[in-house]
Amino acid sequence: MRLVTFSRKNQQRVGLIGPQDQITDLAEVNRRYLKGGNPPFLATMQAFIEAGAKALAVARKAEKYVSGKSPEELKKLTAAGALVKLSQVKLLSPIPAPKKNCVMLGINYREHVDEGARARELDIKYPDYPVFFTKPATSVIGHLGKVIKHKATDRLDWEVELAVVMGKKGKDIPKEKAYDYVFGYTICLDMTARELQRQHGQWFKGKSLDTFCPIGPWIVHKSALPDPQQLRLICRVNGEVMQDGNTRDMIFDIATTIESLSKGMTLEPGDIISTGTPSGVGFARTPPVFLKPGDKVEGDIEGIGILEVTVAEP
Repeated sequence: MRLVTFSRKNQQRVGLIGPQDQITDLAEVNRRYLKGGNPPFLATMQAFIEAGAKALAVARKAEKYVSGKSPEELKKLTAAGALVKLSQVKLLSPIPAPKKNCVMLGINYREHVDEGARARELDIKYPDYPVFFTKPATSVIGHLGKVIKHKATDRLDWEVELAVVMGKKGKDIPKEKAYDYVFGYTICLDMTARELQRQHGQWFKGKSLDTFCPIGPWIVHKSALPDPQQLRLICRVNGEVMQDGNTRDMIFDIATTIESLSKGMTLEPGDIISTGTPSGVGFARTPPVFLKPGDKVEGDIEGIGILEVTVAEP
């Protein structure tokens, strides 16, 4: 199940991606054809996730209803506005305005630690515990969005990451039960102004500029990705592969990360946790490579899809 937030007639909608890249408008199908009224949990992705099992039940019912239709019946649903082609709408980030900062995990792939140490001529040291930082909601954009190359940076870099979307409220979550609290997975591009990252001595500023947290294109429910620790993740810049890794190479896996983050700290439905990036970033190349206006960046994760953004002038 792929859940998407899209804009239609300047209104935010929640839908399901189906065959032939058609979107099922959940609120429309539920109201007009399933006689389910207008439940508030179909208004936004945040509300959908918070509603838990009852929202998923409606989504599955809508999915079944549409999948059983003939081509002629599908045309009628499209004409009525219950179905819409992906190419005809604007995709937003799955959770366009997160309630809290997105939590990011730094230096979580050994080869990325290695390349960073070599580039800065430092000794290689792997972290003993997960290293967390955050990005504000103002940095979040969606698929086909524009990443602004702000005047503050000439060293704009890319990082592709698997992001976890939490589905239940919890604190002090043991790793054995971590996946019980997960809703699904999406793609994050951790855009970074490298000189700001170095100047400020920590990561928040250099990674939190407006548009520096593309997320999308949708959320894949966890039932469709039974093993998120075996996913290939790729980053392309203008079609050239720059990063090519696998989530099995994380230093701290998803369950360990959730256990660590939730110690004494409440995680809530809709919280986003991005799990770090493999090697292949721009600053560690010889010579270094940085993004410029007009460049196209793609984050591609097996089982999820492709998140694409373009670098733009301020």
